[in-house]
Amino acid sequence: MPPTPPAAPAPSPTGGAPAAPVLTKEAEPAPPRLVPVRRTGQWAAAAVVLLLLAMAANSVVRNEAFQWGVVAEYFTTPVVLRGLGLTLWLTALVMVLGFVLGTLLAVARMSANPVLKSVSWGYIWFFRSTPVLVQLLFWFNIGALYPQLGLGIPFGPEFLTVKTVNLLGPLTVALIGLTLHEAAYAAEVVRGGLLSVDRGQTEAAQSLGLGRWRRLRRIVLPQAMRAIVPPAGNMLIGTLKGTSIVSVIAVQDLLYSVQLVYHRTYQVIPLLLVATLWYALVTTVLTVGQHYVERYYGRSERDR
Repeated sequence: MPPTPPAAPAPSPTGGAPAAPVLTKEAEPAPPRLVPVRRTGQWAAAAVVLLLLAMAANSVVRNEAFQWGVVAEYFTTPVVLRGLGLTLWLTALVMVLGFVLGTLLAVARMSANPVLKSVSWGYIWFFRSTPVLVQLLFWFNIGALYPQLGLGIPFGPEFLTVKTVNLLGPLTVALIGLTLHEAAYAAEVVRGGLLSVDRGQTEAAQSLGLGRWRRLRRIVLPQAMRAIVPPAGNMLIGTLKGTSIVSVIAVQDLLYSVQLVYHRTYQVIPLLLVATLWYALVTTVLTVGQHYVERYYGRSERDR
């Protein structure tokens, strides 16, 4: 039996060419609907934290023992502002001198000279191992060991002598003690920054004939600042608060100034709040400044 021929396409109703057969395909399934994860525990924890913060703020504001009126009265008094000025001056000078000495120690620590390397390591080890309060008290009582200091030939005659009590006052002792202490930590911060710079940068500068100090100043340090600035900013804030320890040797910083007032008025809590608020205010300003310094040295990374 011969095969049945395929059916001819139906003629178009308008009398034209026959219409093309309509191909049908199955409908694609709709994509799955994403359902957000319910973070009930996180929202509950946030609500508890906000509740605790509100309770703490309410207890601080409504507790009359804080004596906020007294805090406002003494916040800008001349004695407090003088103590604040001395604190800022001491912090700035200690940081500058500490990082200058710390940079020299870091370079010596990375030197190939075994004497410089050993001396730098010993300095850092000693001053990081001794509490800063012990160092200040030691320098404050240095006259018991050396009643006078002299300049001359070792094991020979002295050309110049001066009594220690006339040379090292409380403020000088505070400056020396804090600077020597901060230099040990600054040395490690600078050394970490120097190690973060790719060695190829130094080799490229060396191939151009740049000397060691010029390579360090023009090539290595600018790149190392990205790694140095964050811990240096942390050290600056720590030094600002750490200067309060000089009050034990009668240096009239911010804390010692408020202590003088509350020893006379017996208003201990509000005067301590005055010092706390000033420390918090200055720390906030330094934190904002650190943010912009980090942005400045990190601009090359953002431009990529």
